[in-house]
Amino acid sequence: MRKIRWDISGAVHSTLPWCTSALIGGRDGADIQYIIRRMSVLARAFLLIALGCIAAGSIACKGGILGKQYEYEEDLYLSLDGTATVVVNSSLAALVALRGIDVDVNPSARVDLNQIRAAYQSPVTRVTRVSPWRRAGRRFVQVRMSVSDVRKLSDVTPFAWSRYTLVVKNGHHVFEQIVGASALKRGTLQNVGWNGSEVVAFRLHLPSRILWHNARDLETNEAFETKRGNILEWEQHLADRLDGAPLDIKVELDSQSILHRTLWLFASAFTAALVVLALLIWLTMRKGAEETATSI
Repeated sequence: MRKIRWDISGAVHSTLPWCTSALIGGRDGADIQYIIRRMSVLARAFLLIALGCIAAGSIACKGGILGKQYEYEEDLYLSLDGTATVVVNSSLAALVALRGIDVDVNPSARVDLNQIRAAYQSPVTRVTRVSPWRRAGRRFVQVRMSVSDVRKLSDVTPFAWSRYTLVVKNGHHVFEQIVGASALKRGTLQNVGWNGSEVVAFRLHLPSRILWHNARDLETNEAFETKRGNILEWEQHLADRLDGAPLDIKVELDSQSILHRTLWLFASAFTAALVVLALLIWLTMRKGAEETATSI
């Protein structure tokens, strides 16, 4: 250890000879070791403070560092013409209990992705990806698919618990999804470690300005604030979803998409800029012509 201390000191003197005399002077290797130890203590203090902040943030968010965790999620990316993309994230246990898809929930068994793909593939849907993943040692799966007409999505077995409508009313679009009974049959629920705190979520990713919605916070029952990206969320306790407690999802939208509005504004601004530029060129040419005529 003594050799290491002097090696450090020697390295400092040889590397920074011009500042050694000014800052370190006649200090020996023990002084250098003291400084290094002091820096380590400060680093540990900063680390503890950072961990404390993270812990406090986790408690404030009520869902840990990564946010709230769900047993089952449906994300619907809706277009005004009725086409959509749907992404389902679910534990295998929830997929069996809620949607009746016959997959092996044994943690050591291999996930049959082809079986899950077949369950979601239909004339209305085209499955683009099926990806297994794990959380806390438990097995989950993500299924991504494109939908040709969201109004026919209930024809697909895993979405048959919902009724979807998309209509134009009073000059704007109205979307509604009513989620009904789950596929759970009495006496068939397996013990998979659920404790009653589990939550499921249904999200809408919307293409235009939201005029009205009925989403409410699960814990406070206050009106849900639209998330960044024009996203609304409806949550429900897993126990209520298993019991088939109905969930009504309704939103009214501007019939002009945000993209269309943005492109229109951009085109208008571009046209205005061209008009101003043309006007400046015309004024410059006219002034030049007048000065030429005056000089003649």
